[in-house]
Amino acid sequence: MLLADYQKFVSRKRCGDYAAVEVLIDIHKAIELAGLTDRQRQAIELVYFGELTQTEAGERMGITQQGVVSHLNAAADSLAEIYYYWASHDEGYAIRGTN
Repeated sequence: MLLADYQKFVSRKRCGDYAAVEVLIDIHKAIELAGLTDRQRQAIELVYFGELTQTEAGERMGITQQGVVSHLNAAADSLAEIYYYWASHDEGYAIRGTN
């Protein structure tokens, strides 16, 4: 999942990698379009953008590590739907096996 590599894209962006910039823009646009709950968005921000562990994120959010995982999994499903939509409408992404 792209979120797991988020910090790598940020690092590549700092080195002038324009493709990384495009990926980061797409990630943020997908998050905006996915209709995530506040808790799902918060879990993503803490774990992937803030580089906290799931346990640390759970402590900040006042929930268990398993609760954080639940929010992240639900968010990942919603984000995947956005990327599948983009892929099926030739908006820059390919679904594996179709290209």
